[in-house]
Amino acid sequence: MAGDTGLVLLGGEPPALVRELAVAAERCGVATAWIACHLFQRDPVALAAMVLAATERLGVGLMSMSPYLMHPVYATMAAATLDEAFPGRVQLSFGVGAPRDLAAAGIAGPHPLATLREAVEIARRLLGGETIAFHGERFRVAGRRLASGPRQIPILLAASGPRMLELAGRIADGVLLSGAGSPQFVAWSLDRARRGEGEAASGRSVRKVGVVWTSVDDEPRRAHDRLRRNLAFVLRGGHHARNLALAGTRLDQAALADAYAREDWRTVEAIVTDAVVTRHAASGNLDQVREAVEHYRAVGLDEIAVAGITDAPTLHRIVSG
Repeated sequence: MAGDTGLVLLGGEPPALVRELAVAAERCGVATAWIACHLFQRDPVALAAMVLAATERLGVGLMSMSPYLMHPVYATMAAATLDEAFPGRVQLSFGVGAPRDLAAAGIAGPHPLATLREAVEIARRLLGGETIAFHGERFRVAGRRLASGPRQIPILLAASGPRMLELAGRIADGVLLSGAGSPQFVAWSLDRARRGEGEAASGRSVRKVGVVWTSVDDEPRRAHDRLRRNLAFVLRGGHHARNLALAGTRLDQAALADAYAREDWRTVEAIVTDAVVTRHAASGNLDQVREAVEHYRAVGLDEIAVAGITDAPTLHRIVSG
């Protein structure tokens, strides 16, 4: 599964582990290290530079840079500078950002569709080498261009809601689906993205990338245990109601959110049962993980970005077998 596989770095990993995982990923043939942009974690641009410098072929994706946190001009500058130093190995994605992260920093996130649409347009025009004069509802860019000149950098849009998914299909080079989505929800999401793709004037194909939480152990219960809190963090959000319903997953989101807020991990782990884990992740023994990954691939993902890997031997075992 290596050639169409990515590795997610969540920002909580210390620099030494980031380098170790990057080197291991390249040796295993992983295509991309997707580096998350989460407030209060490590800086994604700095981590991306470390990954690129430590490897020769591994690509990096700046994953879901939020225009509410970083002006799209600055995000584009960062991607262009990395690409100038390591040509052809950089991808840029925009996303709203985690709502609780934004709230913790006192940052509002109004009008997400318009904001993300403007961010993608600004980035695309700058990367095309234009001297742009952009006057949007949220952003203004007056008569400037990138010092690096034109750069061939794919732009992806992180999306989960129907309108954002359709927007990704219309305007982006790729759509990035967050982790904890069931295969049924991934299939629904890709259908929405394809609707937008069909409406695009260019007729180009949009790359479909999905984050899949992954854990492997000869004893499946141990594998599941490692993912319960990660899945709880994601699935407590009300916007995952459709994801849960499509998978047939019974989960009390209100109770889960309350227990997570109180750091009542025993209750959190009791709510996220084995059935929840296996419906929303690739977890279990090696054969079970490979079977789950194939389910995700079968619904139409072009690249599966595995999340939850914390050491090089586990990465090698999952990717290379």
